[in-house]
Amino acid sequence: QAASTAAATSSTGGLTAQAYNDIQISSGTAGNAEAEANALFASIDMNNLAAVSAADLKIVKGTHDAAENAEVQAFNPAIAAASGAAATALQNGKIKNKVLKLTAEVLGIQIEAAQGGDGSDLAAEQTKLANNIKLDTAAAGQASTAVPFDATT
Repeated sequence: QAASTAAATSSTGGLTAQAYNDIQISSGTAGNAEAEANALFASIDMNNLAAVSAADLKIVKGTHDAAENAEVQAFNPAIAAASGAAATALQNGKIKNKVLKLTAEVLGIQIEAAQGGDGSDLAAEQTKLANNIKLDTAAAGQASTAVPFDATT
């Protein structure tokens, strides 16, 4: 999995902006999207979100935006054009991408709330994330296909 070390830690301990294709978690098999997405943000101190830098928050938000754009502009048309096992593998990849997107969305809201911002969307986004993690887990072991997409976190 290319994604397991994806949002690599820089020498300062923060996140590094990367190409979506280098951080996508959709290739391989379904079932482990939650851990794969969380691994991308392992350098963030989850116990001190108030201390997350503006640069890291920008990358978290950029990860969400890249994954959302990949879903709409790449996954949806690819799934519509596919059938059978190929469509199922693409759908599994889309679910894994949604886990990535929503993990970044939830983390971004948590960081902003810890820094005095608005956290009112948190519960709704956590519910969406939990639902997509359930779908990914239910498809564990099935093929999952990534769709190349040009974006940067």
